[in-house]
Amino acid sequence: MLVSIDPQPRVPRPAWLRAPAPVGENYQKLKNLVQRLGLHTVCESAACPNIGDCWNQRTATFMILGNVCTRRCGFCNVQKGAPLEVDYDEPRRVAEAIETLGLKFAVITSVNRDDRKDGGAELFARTIEAIRDRVPGCGIEVLVPDFQGAHFAMDIVLDAHPDVLNHNTETVPRLYRQVRLGARYERSLDMLAYVKQRNPEIPTKSGLMVGLGENMEEVHQVMRDLRASKVDILTIGQYLRPSLKHLPVIRHVTPDEFAGLKALGYEMGFQHVESGPLVRSSYHAADAV
Repeated sequence: MLVSIDPQPRVPRPAWLRAPAPVGENYQKLKNLVQRLGLHTVCESAACPNIGDCWNQRTATFMILGNVCTRRCGFCNVQKGAPLEVDYDEPRRVAEAIETLGLKFAVITSVNRDDRKDGGAELFARTIEAIRDRVPGCGIEVLVPDFQGAHFAMDIVLDAHPDVLNHNTETVPRLYRQVRLGARYERSLDMLAYVKQRNPEIPTKSGLMVGLGENMEEVHQVMRDLRASKVDILTIGQYLRPSLKHLPVIRHVTPDEFAGLKALGYEMGFQHVESGPLVRSSYHAADAV
């Protein structure tokens, strides 16, 4: 089954997919801070449904290397087009924001930068180093792109010693051409396996969305493949359509099904599993560690 963005009947959103509205004092303070420092968050750029909940708890996932992605994934709300110039002062400002927020755990991600030989790995390393210098003791998770399969780029990130290395598989192999244009399932698995080969001690993490037209056996196979690549932490959440220009929701997976996936994940040997309708890659990231 191929997924199409042709107009389809809208699938009503069930009650269990209602997230808190993005309001509140902490939400506004964080929004003002991000704007003042000229930073980007995946919370805003990807239209995450948990932004109200997370920002009111003073947590955010910072997105480096600009807010324009070189790939055109069918599910993602991040702007696509010609990439921005690399801002080498950005790591300092990210560290300042983390210090101001008093975070004990930070998540750093980026857009895809296929225009750069290292895929942006250098700025990940610089950001980790800036946080270590300014906020000693703060845990750091990096959610990295696939760097087009370049192991040397992953080495650059690993040499900066993040506390968690996250790379999402996003969906099942059959749907990659529609969902993750420019990515390859086997390449993502290889990069995750390489992290463990190079540094077996670092926790690795991956996540996928459901509701895009996959079947449960395909989801189970992805979970098995991730365990074969020695991934430690798994997140599974419901795909939500950011706009009519994006891939449609084929179905809403029920909370009972998510609970079943969570139980299966632990049976397979994952050390931590977050599985639920509103779960996203950085959801309760500190708890997983």
